[in-house]
Parts: sequence; structure tokens; C-alpha cells
Amino acid sequence: MMSGKHYKGQEVSCCIKYFIFGFNIIFWLLGVAFLGIGLWAWSEKGVLSNISSITDLGGFDPVWLFLVVGGVMFILGFAGCIGALRENTLLLKFFSVFLGIIFFLELTAGVLAFVFKDWIKDQLNFFINNNIRAYRDDIDLQNLIDFTQEYWECCGAFGADDWNLNIYFNCTDSNPSREKCGVPFSCCTKDPAEDVINTQCGYDVRAKSDAEQKTYIHVKGCVPQFEKWLQDNLTIVAGIFIGVALLQIFGICLAQNLVSDIEAVRASCLFT
Repeated sequence: MMSGKHYKGQEVSCCIKYFIFGFNIIFWLLGVAFLGIGLWAWSEKGVLSNISSITDLGGFDPVWLFLVVGGVMFILGFAGCIGALRENTLLLKFFSVFLGIIFFLELTAGVLAFVFKDWIKDQLNFFINNNIRAYRDDIDLQNLIDFTQEYWECCGAFGADDWNLNIYFNCTDSNPSREKCGVPFSCCTKDPAEDVINTQCGYDVRAKSDAEQKTYIHVKGCVPQFEKWLQDNLTIVAGIFIGVALLQIFGICLAQNLVSDIEAVRASCLFT
């Protein structure tokens, strides 16, 4: 009998507990925001009222990026937030394992991308060309392609002639489109004196000689321009990846420490 004595066992670290809770509630709210933006975009395009239209788009729908990233952030944030707040070891273990799987997949993707560079380049070429075909089919995809071509000052996957793949821009005699033998405005070289974007600047430009095209549009493809950008910004890109990886490892370690503390406290309670 231990009358008059206060038994002090192990305690769960409040610092670790509320740090994990605070970090993950921000992560969870960001996930909710991403999901909300994705669902709103689908609602505006009428996808939610006609679910079968999801498979109708031949190219990549950028909304999927918001939904997938938002979904992962929501699940991780929820598990980490509630797991820490309620000291639920099952949710915390799920958080650690899920975060570990993501880290492993990122590491694997990085290694494979380095080893199979040519295959990655071919897949990127296929991806861009497939989306060129669907350029006019989806406004979000159109905006993504335009942003990419403007940011990297490129046109098509490996050149402006890749736009022959699109039914509106190809140079065939049977093409009735006014955009025939042209390119989107995002391929055009920008005139600093112009305040308003000329969306017709790419009309008929591929009917001109190669030398003339250079004065109107960017003739380099987006795949080589992306490679050049990656080489020029390799230190920054590597720093971001390393920072994200360290953050993930830190999160896994914190969650595991919290699980150990909770299990130790529960075990000590059994013997008091």
C-alpha cells in the first residue's frame, strides 16, 4: 500500500503531441481546400452532373491533380491530427506508414527517372502530344498547356510541327479551321510594347518558312526546354526534394516517438 505517496510514471510529451496536431491540422485544411477547388472546377464543367464525362477527355484533366493531392493531404492530415489529439496509436501508426510509403515512392521515382532518362523523355513526349490532341476539349487543360509554353518559351513537345496532331491546327487540305497551319498564342514571342495579348498571333505561322517562323514563335520544343530548365535549376530542385524528404522523415520519427510515449504510459498504468 502506497498511502501518502504520489506515483509519477511516464507522460506523453505535450510538445510532440501538439506539434503534430498543429502541423497536421494545417495540412488537413489545405487538403480540404484542394478538394474543394477540384470539386468546384468539376462542377463548373458539369462533370459532377454527368460523371461519365470523366472518361470523355482524351488528355489529362488538371483537376485530377487537385483531387489526388488534396485527397492524400486530407487523409494524412486527418490521421495525424486526430491521432495526436486523441492519442490514438492506430491512426498515428497509419500516418507513419502512409507517409513512409509516399517517401519510398518518391525515392523510387527519383532513382528510376535518373536511370531511365531516355524512357522518361519518351513518356513526356507522348504525354504532351496526347494533350496537344485534346487542347480544345477542356479549358483547364488548355490553360495548363498555354502556361507551360509561355513559361518555358516553347512550342509543342519537340517543335511547332507537333501541333499537326491537333485537328484545329493541322495543315491538311481537309481542315476547315481558321487556325489551320497555326499554333496557339502561347507559342508566340511576346512584344513588350503590347499590353493586350494577341490571341491570333499564331494564325498561319507554320505556312511560313522556318526562318520566318523564328521571328513570330518559339521554335524550341517543351521537352528540351524543360531539360534545360532542370539543368539550370538543379540545385534548387534538389534542395526542394531533400527538404521535403527530411520533413517526411521528421514527421515519421515524431509520430513514432509519440506512439512509443503513449504505449509506455499505458503500460505503466497497468502496473500502478
